Amino acid sequence: MAATSLEAREVVIVDAVRTPIGKRNGSLKDVHPVDLSAHVLNALVERTGLDPSTVDDVMWGCVTQLGDQSSNVGRFGVLAAGWPETVPAVTINRACGSSQQALESAVHAVAAGAYDVAVAGGVETMSRVPLGAARQFGQPYGQTVLDRYQVATLDQGVGAELIAARFGFSRRALDEYASRSHALAAGAIDRGDLDGQIAPVKTADAELAVDEGLRRGTSVETLAGLKPSFREDGVVHAGNASQISDGAAALLIMTAARARELGMRPMARVRAGAVAAADPVEMLTAPIPATRKVLARTGLSIGDIGAYEVNEAFAPVPLAWQVELDADPERLNPLGGAIAVGHPLGASGAILATRLLHHQRHHGLQYGLQTMCEGGGTANATVFELLD
Repeated sequence: MAATSLEAREVVIVDAVRTPIGKRNGSLKDVHPVDLSAHVLNALVERTGLDPSTVDDVMWGCVTQLGDQSSNVGRFGVLAAGWPETVPAVTINRACGSSQQALESAVHAVAAGAYDVAVAGGVETMSRVPLGAARQFGQPYGQTVLDRYQVATLDQGVGAELIAARFGFSRRALDEYASRSHALAAGAIDRGDLDGQIAPVKTADAELAVDEGLRRGTSVETLAGLKPSFREDGVVHAGNASQISDGAAALLIMTAARARELGMRPMARVRAGAVAAADPVEMLTAPIPATRKVLARTGLSIGDIGAYEVNEAFAPVPLAWQVELDADPERLNPLGGAIAVGHPLGASGAILATRLLHHQRHHGLQYGLQTMCEGGGTANATVFELLD
């Protein structure tokens, strides 16, 4: 039966696991996204002792739902995992925030008493289903929307340039931030900080156990030769933007009462979540109002948060967020981010959550916050509270 009492409806995250992030056309390029999904679903089972038959629903993020990622990729991930046919699944698209929305939707369902146990996560194999593939089949935005904003298209890279111009970020400042991302990611890998959150993936050739896109030694000087990607005189280029990547992640969500019944030790609770929207042309600033909204809901200040995961779609995004929120730069993306290791679209929200939750546990941080910009000018923000 579904939980009914308010106490029993306390929602907790028992565990979170992810694949290593594979670089474009790298080690994971031959792994079907359904099989990559199955890999992290079964990793949850192995890590927690979960009986898959008890899962009320699997909520799965995926952005480009074409080809290998079409036809409800979440459901077929469940079947590829060998889970009972009775376990349902749904695939969710909120652009880059798809798996963060999957997490929040699962939390909502458990909190409402509709479910007792849910799994949330997501997948994207951009090596197999390229970014922008949907454009082959028509105009994604519709002429009415383009006429409203008097643009020929809505382009995230152009949005990043607009943000850089509005906040006065120089190319050097963006490249310094990009270099920092690689350095922090390298340190996290070398210290073994990520080992407990990664389920290595065996392929025909080898086993991938660490994030593959890292470029050690990246510096302002090594980035200096890269040409701007979106404007001839621009400041955004491939080296200070997120990498095209492959990956998957999954989180186990249930009521606190069910966790006690099963003898499971939760990692954290979701203190609150929020979604916001802003200018779809500038597109990438919505994490700012989303963060303000979620902080207002929790009664917390930015100074109460021990670490922030702000998706590094482009370097101006976390930098603008940090300026507007007056956030401590030392707490911002402390393990590096998508500039260093990649942004597998539909998986990134769950990957950020996994990275943040394990970081909170490792350092005893009571509160963590994640947020990410999304195509169309929306953003999710979520606050986690450590339990163990």
